[in-house]
Amino acid sequence: MQFTKLSAPTLKQLFVRELESMILSGRLPVGTQLPTEREMAASMQVSRAVVNAGVLELADKGFLLVKPRMGTFVADYRRDGTIETFLSIVNYNGGMLRQDEIRSILELRIALDTLAVELCATRITEAEISMLRVATEAIGSAKTDEEAVGHAFTFQHQLALFSGNTLLPILFSSFKSLTRTLWLRFCTLYGKAALYQNTDALCAKLEQRDFEGATLCLVDAIQNSIQGSKKIFY
Repeated sequence: MQFTKLSAPTLKQLFVRELESMILSGRLPVGTQLPTEREMAASMQVSRAVVNAGVLELADKGFLLVKPRMGTFVADYRRDGTIETFLSIVNYNGGMLRQDEIRSILELRIALDTLAVELCATRITEAEISMLRVATEAIGSAKTDEEAVGHAFTFQHQLALFSGNTLLPILFSSFKSLTRTLWLRFCTLYGKAALYQNTDALCAKLEQRDFEGATLCLVDAIQNSIQGSKKIFY
């Protein structure tokens, strides 16, 4: 049996994670000027080289703005962020984001999942629909919330894959950590049976090739998680 080699994060990675956490949690609001690199190095007990490299990486990710002869400031990452910013957001602290970020992620899910269903209307096969039914029933028979969430991810990832758009399954996979965390919270609040019911309703519409109805199922389920009867944040 072969095991994957383990490696500890470097000091620079720890520095970047800490600053990202402080920014995304709101402890460092947009526009805040950071202490000098010398002061941060002394405070965090790392070298100035670690701080300098970390600041440059965070600037590349869109979290910091370095102004020559003025200092380093927390950037408006929502306006000027990149795909690296996005990935940092969805992977932040196991999905423990602020409400506005969670709402934004769910709204983006509506757009992406709706696109997947629309593309499936002309591309999905009966065999692929059968695979979605298998994933759906696996949710219903799951013994634990964790297992149910795993099958729910399989369903949604397959739906993106069957759309025929090569980027959709990749984008959906980038949400994996956060999506699983939000679904686990949903199961904790409302039970895995509710997760099965949502997926079963969607799958039934796909089986009937009622793609407009499938889109409505998707939108209703996610909107309920945002502001309806099954909200997952308050």
